[in-house]
Amino acid sequence: MESYRIFIVEDDPWYGEILDYHLSLNPDYQVSRFLTGEDCLKNLHLNPDLISIDFSLPDTTGDKFYKNIRRILPEVPVIVISSQENITTAVNLLKMGVSDYLVKDEATKDLLWNSVIRIRENQCLKKEVQELRDELGQKFSFEKTIIGQSTAIKGIFGLMEKATKTNINISITGETGTGKEVVAKAIHYSSLRNKKKFVAVNMAAIPRELVESELFGYEKGAFTGAITRKAGKFEEANGGTIFLDEIAELDLNVQSKILRVLQEREVTRVGGNETIKFDARLIVATHKDLAEEVKKGNFREDLYYRIMGLPIELPPLRFRDQDILILARHFTDEFSAANKLGTVSISNGAKEKLLKYAYPGNVRELKAIIDLAVVMCDQNEIKPEDITFNTIRRDNVLITEEKTLKDHNQDIIKFYLKKYNHDVIATAKVLDIGKSTIYNMIKAGELE
Repeated sequence: MESYRIFIVEDDPWYGEILDYHLSLNPDYQVSRFLTGEDCLKNLHLNPDLISIDFSLPDTTGDKFYKNIRRILPEVPVIVISSQENITTAVNLLKMGVSDYLVKDEATKDLLWNSVIRIRENQCLKKEVQELRDELGQKFSFEKTIIGQSTAIKGIFGLMEKATKTNINISITGETGTGKEVVAKAIHYSSLRNKKKFVAVNMAAIPRELVESELFGYEKGAFTGAITRKAGKFEEANGGTIFLDEIAELDLNVQSKILRVLQEREVTRVGGNETIKFDARLIVATHKDLAEEVKKGNFREDLYYRIMGLPIELPPLRFRDQDILILARHFTDEFSAANKLGTVSISNGAKEKLLKYAYPGNVRELKAIIDLAVVMCDQNEIKPEDITFNTIRRDNVLITEEKTLKDHNQDIIKFYLKKYNHDVIATAKVLDIGKSTIYNMIKAGELE
């Protein structure tokens, strides 16, 4: 184990030597002794892990000395050893933040030994928790969660960066499998709320009759089976982020209640009367067009404007070009490492086959395709025949219903304008048409 540095501040040389000897029995402890508070303060640059101080020193008192230590090293734990048995003194020091208060007697050295062990264990636990938080933050950093270099993805990075700087609501849209929850987590763990909970709720997975009790909680006896009080998801997320996935699946009655919760920033548990304040950042997601759902009467207009906040539309994988190969390489390495298969390469033929596919299941589908390809390949190289597309949706992404040729032409141009981020010149080049044709259609309102 690493050396654990302990400072003992004791003006009685004999007593200080006893404490020093006793603690030094542990080879991990590196003990330094000081006779005055001033000598100790001059050596705080050595960053001790723990300080034991006598309450009555020749140049200061325990409370004043403790404040001076805190000013220089606010996190270091301090144990006060005193000949006074005054309860008020002990209570005041503990309120100030000292880690322990020991009275000088025959048992002091053993009590000090146990106190140091307890404090060190707590420090180790805090360090582990912080390391896990740091690791979690790195795991959900933008570059590690959203893999790709396409223009579309770089634009998403920019929006995510803006989202982390404030508490504005976030609405994430995109087709199934584009990574909406991954983006929500990345925003949370990169924001100032990252030390609090990220609470994800899939609204489509909760039976309608249980939605309210899940979101708002319930009191004991509120309904059959409610044998105890339970906090809802909004309460759980207090101080952190609540992520409501597939929010378009909520029925209108629950929508009205969520609207009130968001307006008042408080919830009332099912079967209760007490209002409970909460402070949680809201992120919602859906694969549906919410504005269209509002027009159809399926979604409340007032709730729509309440939750929209900063909109982030995730592009489908078919619009991300070379990102397909970057992701394929990532998934190949990830699956190979997890299954100890060594390095697996992707042949040029396999790459061409991957780039020609539309991926209706998006990133989630690509991962499944690559995992299977790694299993099926021989000699650690993925070839075209190892890649299997088992999509449920075989229909063409453009021609899905009967329309006039003019309407189909408009759909095709709209499709490529969206794919190339409304770059008219790039779209005209791909379709081999004049850019003036597209400009004229835009001017005529045919591409809205």
